[in-house]
Amino acid sequence: MAMCTNLLQGQASEWALLRRHSSEDLFGVQICGAYPDTVARTVELVDNECSVDFIDINMGCPIDIVVNKGAGSSLLTKPMRIKSIVQAASTVTEKPLTVKVRTAFFEGRNRADSIVSDIYDWGASAITVHGRSRQQRYSKLADWDYIYQCAQKAPDQLHVVGNGDVFSFTDWNKHVSGCSKISTCMIARGALIKPWIFTEVKEQRHWDITSGERFNILKDFVSFGLEHWGSDSKGVETTRYFLLEWLSYTCRYIPVGLLDVIPQRLNWRPPSYCGRDDLETLMISDSAADWIRISEMLLGKVPEGFTFTPKHKSNAYDRAENG
Repeated sequence: MAMCTNLLQGQASEWALLRRHSSEDLFGVQICGAYPDTVARTVELVDNECSVDFIDINMGCPIDIVVNKGAGSSLLTKPMRIKSIVQAASTVTEKPLTVKVRTAFFEGRNRADSIVSDIYDWGASAITVHGRSRQQRYSKLADWDYIYQCAQKAPDQLHVVGNGDVFSFTDWNKHVSGCSKISTCMIARGALIKPWIFTEVKEQRHWDITSGERFNILKDFVSFGLEHWGSDSKGVETTRYFLLEWLSYTCRYIPVGLLDVIPQRLNWRPPSYCGRDDLETLMISDSAADWIRISEMLLGKVPEGFTFTPKHKSNAYDRAENG
């Protein structure tokens, strides 16, 4: 997600988020802004300067710094602002324009269904509904019954994408078949925890991936990072930072071969347990010290005095904000 104001100010780090890799045959970008003129100028600029197949407007981000600026999920309290933003943005591009929302800003005050019937006429080609309110963040399970209600209210021309807690091919199958008007499911945290979920969906199987196979995925990640940021000390430490952030998610994966009940649910928090080999045990540790050990296996020793604290705390392990 790139902030419109940062893009319009020409911030290189923000524009880097919109860079398409040559291997990507379908590529869209997500932008976030609070006002119609800001979003429309950004859409026009992205359309002219970037190679994209679609542009998504984020109206669901729950992060305080975004909400306090009037963007993200705070727009759910201003339906006429949503209308103005989508209408303004759709007039400056021929590319498909999509929107992502949450159910509501406040728990128990759902709003998404009130815009889904009109948003196609305003200029959107698709809408993704994340089945949680802003207040809920990532606590409790996503409300798929409400996502289905939204889909039923959508015109036939509008693609409705469901989002929330998809963590296996059986989850994907269940939600796509649960409502004929759901076009597909978006996979978010599930892909961070186990990036092979797309293989599982495509091949319709639970993959009991080995620790060695998982480690090879980490090797590829590190190789891509060094290729992108360089192999000097700065490039190594930048790659290490992103690797450690990612490991703070991947440690939540429970190997299929150790489960009594398949598949794993996204909100499960198992007691401490041992893997089937030392590497698997290391990979399932929730200790930052063990994540650093894994990074040293791939990138060498950390600099003297190095410490790491995960940046992202928006996960199913957090204490519920709304009780």
